[in-house]
Amino acid sequence: MKILQSRLFARSVRKLHKQEKKALDSEIRKIIRNPEIGQEKRGELKGVFVYKFKIHTTLYLLSYKLNDPQTLELIMIGPHENYYRDLENYIRG
Repeated sequence: MKILQSRLFARSVRKLHKQEKKALDSEIRKIIRNPEIGQEKRGELKGVFVYKFKIHTTLYLLSYKLNDPQTLELIMIGPHENYYRDLENYIRG
């Protein structure tokens, strides 16, 4: 499977610590094995899936799209606070 990442996603990942990046990699592998694991959103975010997981005690949300059966686009990762607002702003352009 081909994995693409947005600039926003890459920028957020750079801010994570080494252990957090390891945990993120294992969560991404779960998504690759089962792309339907996240919850598909409606409205403006139609076609975007959001997968929730914890690193230490912080709940993170990871949004992604399946562009075709073999391409996974990682859009955004972050804590819940203002996540959907920022995601909608990013999707709108």
